[in-house]
Amino acid sequence: MPEFRDATYSGETIAIENDLLLLEVHRRTTGWGWGEVYPKHGSTNRPFAVIEHLGEADVEGYDHPLRMEASEYEREDRMLAFDLKLNTSSCSQGGEPPLTGRLELSLSAEEPCLDYSLRVVPQTQIHLRSLRGIWLRVGAGSFGSEKHDAIFPGVEWLFGDEWSSGTDFFEHPEALRVAPHKVAFPLIAISHRGTGLGLSWNPNQSALSHTTRIRMPQPIFASPNFIDRRSEHLMGLMYPSARWGLKENALKADPPITVPKGLSLDLDARITVVPGKSLDVVLDWIGSHGLPDPGERRYRWEEALERIAEAYDTNLWTEGKGWGLPGKTSTRVPEAVRSYVERGGNPELLDQLRSKIEWARDRPKGTQKNSSRREKADELLSLQTPEGDFPYDPKDRHRTGLSERAELWRPLGQPGDSAVDLVATAAKDLILAGEELQEDRYLRAARKALDFALKFERPEGGDWWETPLRSPNLLAAGDAAVAYYMGYRVFRKDAYLERARHWIRCLLPFTHLWEPPDIAMIYNTKPCLSSTSWFLSDWTAKHVQWEVLSVFARSRELGIDWSEVDAEVDWGRYQEGVTTAVLRWMIDHEDAEWMFRSEFPSEQVEDGEWDGCFCDTFDPVSGTYGGAPIVPEAIVSNILMILGPG
Repeated sequence: MPEFRDATYSGETIAIENDLLLLEVHRRTTGWGWGEVYPKHGSTNRPFAVIEHLGEADVEGYDHPLRMEASEYEREDRMLAFDLKLNTSSCSQGGEPPLTGRLELSLSAEEPCLDYSLRVVPQTQIHLRSLRGIWLRVGAGSFGSEKHDAIFPGVEWLFGDEWSSGTDFFEHPEALRVAPHKVAFPLIAISHRGTGLGLSWNPNQSALSHTTRIRMPQPIFASPNFIDRRSEHLMGLMYPSARWGLKENALKADPPITVPKGLSLDLDARITVVPGKSLDVVLDWIGSHGLPDPGERRYRWEEALERIAEAYDTNLWTEGKGWGLPGKTSTRVPEAVRSYVERGGNPELLDQLRSKIEWARDRPKGTQKNSSRREKADELLSLQTPEGDFPYDPKDRHRTGLSERAELWRPLGQPGDSAVDLVATAAKDLILAGEELQEDRYLRAARKALDFALKFERPEGGDWWETPLRSPNLLAAGDAAVAYYMGYRVFRKDAYLERARHWIRCLLPFTHLWEPPDIAMIYNTKPCLSSTSWFLSDWTAKHVQWEVLSVFARSRELGIDWSEVDAEVDWGRYQEGVTTAVLRWMIDHEDAEWMFRSEFPSEQVEDGEWDGCFCDTFDPVSGTYGGAPIVPEAIVSNILMILGPG
């Protein structure tokens, strides 16, 4: 007997299964039409998710949305097929149904994967408000709205009873993300009591004809299911999408889209169920698909290094002051300059850079490194709690102009709050001090901090100066990964190695591992899934590259090779990907295509003063670069790591 109570049941059930997954498809009194998904690990007596229908269409001229159902089925091994018709029996309109289709449900022989393949064909020209394909009600008929966590890459990372499209880290209208535009890769994951379920799809599938292109399916996510006001979670796919025909975060096209007779509307998806949490679902997806090819580079690596070295010799050099952007110069020799001179290159450029290095050697350098290291470590010892924490202090050391602005609405965090980044960055500095100064008290404090932070699971706190402290954050993932691996090298504690791998993997949900055909954004990253000061920048709507580059630049400084630490993920390709991506962000006033995508007023960039720098932000909807210029040190560090010794 089915557990789901929101469907009529005729008493007929068919099932397909393998050793890991069971699907039961049930017949309504009007035809075959819905199913229940049972994982075979853990508790299997109740469904983990319900497939609400085999398809549903909202067509103009009909009283309400109509389900697609089948009178018969075909079966072959672990595959079920249904020839579908739109059930119009509840409507006053007569005549033949305007839509027919076919659905195939198939289980892998050995993997916990269920494939859903729907083809719908209008029998006449229709005006379509929505076509819903797979529509999963996770927890319906079983655990309801409970969850451990959920990940919608680039959009949401929820824990416990947090709501998707909630105002924990955003205010309206940015908070609404039920049908978003800015998905990082095609997966939605949710977990409950040791089981993770993922819904994935081909984001570039589309319906084609000589007159129409319906671009890409639209993913839908609501946790809990506030769309239907149900104690469960909803994830699904539909046409049209926010990229064409649908207003972002709407569930119906207004006005409806016109679909000609005979145009096949295809919606393919996969349900995967694995032991673990939502990040395990992400890892499973990457294991199945692999990390994507970064694509063609804008510049060859050596050419990029040459361009940056030339910038440090010209527009990023101020005579008598040093290197950097105007007003932010330093006499410290940039790695880009030092490495170019060491590796060799254009003889004329080498001579010019060597003379600048000679000038910098005679300039004062400030306090000695060991003195500043000791002072910083002693300050950290004074701030550490007996438990090992380094709590948030919005009234003093964590106070910024942006946090003060946020408090006019509500604070970014409360005094005494904690997050993994606050603890991990302190632990890293204490380890460096302990090793350099040979003082065990710093190492003991670092170990206490790392032990305290073992309880954290989601990366939080990396942009504490402007975003809600507890919001999901890429920089926090990188900082924690570095700190825990440093701790593992010193203390040889296996739990630290496990956490280092966990935290570096937390970069993945922030990374674009997919791009649409019309805008290059592969390996761009979201810095956090929150807004600045509640009403400023929405960071699910913008990409930022400096943070992910800084993670690998810092890793290089500390001798950490993530490919050796975590062989399950191809971190060499990942680093090549994020570095290839940032080459697109580099400012070049002579590049007409780049200038076309620039958000800067032309007078700011047309004289070449920012050439060689890269931009702070990228808008994935408009395909434009903006924010502020950033000096290219992190680019150089990552390129050198990719090239290796030489």
